[in-house]
Amino acid sequence: MHNDAFFISLAFLAILIYLAAMRSAVKRFKSWPIRRLLLFAGGVATGVQAFAGPIGMHAHHSFVFHMAGHLLLGMLAPLLVILSRPITLLLRALPQKGARSVMRLFRSGYARFLVHPVTAAVLNIGGLWLLYTTPLYHHMHQVSWVSLLVHFHVFAAGYLFTLAMLYTEPVSYRKSHVYRMVVFIFALAGHGILSKYLYANPPSAVGAAEAQSGAMLMYYGGDFVDLMLIILLCWQWYRATAPGRPLSGKEAAE
Repeated sequence: MHNDAFFISLAFLAILIYLAAMRSAVKRFKSWPIRRLLLFAGGVATGVQAFAGPIGMHAHHSFVFHMAGHLLLGMLAPLLVILSRPITLLLRALPQKGARSVMRLFRSGYARFLVHPVTAAVLNIGGLWLLYTTPLYHHMHQVSWVSLLVHFHVFAAGYLFTLAMLYTEPVSYRKSHVYRMVVFIFALAGHGILSKYLYANPPSAVGAAEAQSGAMLMYYGGDFVDLMLIILLCWQWYRATAPGRPLSGKEAAE
């Protein structure tokens, strides 16, 4: 219950900060769409389920609930938050000097490396293989700080991967839609193969029946979120190449 209150408070704080940034940005720029606030609030509320409430409570003892938390925190929450464009909002809300500092960070070699589609895919899918095929899964349920670190990585890697696929924020370079789609197909295959592997090879201290239920949830639940990502990526691709629609400089370069 104590942890529930802590993480729910963090979620409310994040939404309040987003609201404050909206208010600041609107004073200097045109209005910020309310739907993005709703997407951000939805993403935060979805992600916090991995820590608080019934899913967070049962995830310590049930692989099925753990997997439900993984899907919410690592896939659905990043997608909703990415669509709310928090970095773009931050750039509009900050003073000019602060916004330039954020842009320099975004254009750094380290940031370019992290938002590269291949890097993001390896961090996202590779991290899951590391979690479920080594004793790390057992340790995260024994040591609190390991659990927090794993949850942070799951969200951060999911966020980077979604950003690298959709480019909804002002990244310093953009790979082509074909390139991103190819990387996405390999990542999708890696996620699907891992779920099938877990179906036959339960993680440490997880029973066979429970592993099979969790693996099926991972397979079909992951496909549902991936389908939304595919639709958005294809929609962007269509808009960039639709006949009769003038291309921007960046789109033409792709």
